Amino acid sequence: METEGLSFAQYFPFSNQCIIKLSDNRMKIQFQLKNIPTEKGISVNRSRWNIFILAGMVILLSACVPSTPNPTVKPGLPATITATQENFPTVVPDPTETSTATSALDFPAMEQYAWNLVTDGLSQPVNMANANDGSGRLFVVEKEGMIMVVKEGIIRTLPFLDIRGKVGSSGYEQGLLGLAFHPDFRENGYIYVDYMDRNGNTVIARYSVEPTAPIDNQYADPNSEMILLQVDQPFPNHNGGQLIFGPDRMLWISLGDGGSGGDPYGNGQSVQTLLGKILRIDVDNGSPYGIPQDNPYFSGGGLPEIWAYGLRNPWKFSFDSQTGDLYIADVGQNQWEEVNFLTSDFNNLPANFGWNVREGKHPYQDGSPAGYGNLIEPVFEFGHDQGCSITGGFVYRGIDLPELNGIYIFGDFCSGLVWGLINQGNGQWNGKILFETGLSISSFGIGELGEIYLLDLNGRLYRLEKK
Repeated sequence: METEGLSFAQYFPFSNQCIIKLSDNRMKIQFQLKNIPTEKGISVNRSRWNIFILAGMVILLSACVPSTPNPTVKPGLPATITATQENFPTVVPDPTETSTATSALDFPAMEQYAWNLVTDGLSQPVNMANANDGSGRLFVVEKEGMIMVVKEGIIRTLPFLDIRGKVGSSGYEQGLLGLAFHPDFRENGYIYVDYMDRNGNTVIARYSVEPTAPIDNQYADPNSEMILLQVDQPFPNHNGGQLIFGPDRMLWISLGDGGSGGDPYGNGQSVQTLLGKILRIDVDNGSPYGIPQDNPYFSGGGLPEIWAYGLRNPWKFSFDSQTGDLYIADVGQNQWEEVNFLTSDFNNLPANFGWNVREGKHPYQDGSPAGYGNLIEPVFEFGHDQGCSITGGFVYRGIDLPELNGIYIFGDFCSGLVWGLINQGNGQWNGKILFETGLSISSFGIGELGEIYLLDLNGRLYRLEKK
């Protein structure tokens, strides 16, 4: 017998929820990453909620991810995290796309690499960007509503931008989520952010920096906001939040399906809503933005901002800086986490990645792909025996670690595992767990020279280096 119950999502960052299922002969506890108030689970009397949380949180947390390390950082966590020595299997997913990327053909001996601590003085970091202005600065987005500057391991005292008064961050998937620097930032001083407002809705806005100011005195003016786009959110989770200027100089935006669980409004498969999508807009033309003429719905049939759909919560996505190929990490429902891929020629548009008809490569519940056209399957997936909330990363194209060239590096928030994924060409993909960090991996980032960083929600910033 199973009973209806309450969601625990607001207590667990970037996660579906904890569900306790009772049957005649066993109790099953699941941890999945987004909240659904009506999914089957434990019944809780709201008047006794606080007592239940205090008494049961430790049990629930430990039970929800039984096969993976605790993602919470412990005080004694070393400043250097080396490659895992566990005998994890190598996964070779079925291919759907190929690329001409110059890539490593196999993984080097990962024992020679480590995640080295850069700083541990951040507050709930969820994103990182660089200005590509030669300053060497790292701009770290803090969930509550600030952007902090890190240079040579030192956090600047004053925030680069502070909009805490506008940001709603009470939910774990809410807050200031995204940051992108205009390709001409050195000339125009424009930055773009994605945040949740006090009503829980998505705001895409531009802020201005005085570009002629000395580097150490550059700050974004909190009063310079120009709102480009606002999107109503029906639930507090599945907000996406990534912003990136693509190689085409367009601004790309990720939005989740609107939240709850199972996509109750069918937003993922609807092209009449911006939810559950990757958007593509032109911030240099139009007011407040223009629609690129090669967007698939430029001439009608769907909302013109849409580039790709069928996504649940594309928390992170990125472009390969060498090839222009697009990698989208989509957080799963209760079984599968996935990496989606499109080659830079984008010859398969409009791209439909299948949610909520499919979760990963598998039918979702009793969903059937019939009538939904050619659904694009992920090039990689992993089950909830290895994690429960994928955190997308970047294809390594840096200078210091040439053996990793072309490897897509990504992780999982719940387990702290870090994977590498190689596009071997001819439709072959090779995925392998590289590190067991024990961290709550909220994001990855890239420095100006292509080196890769890892953000731990507990306040730490790491850089991947050779020992």
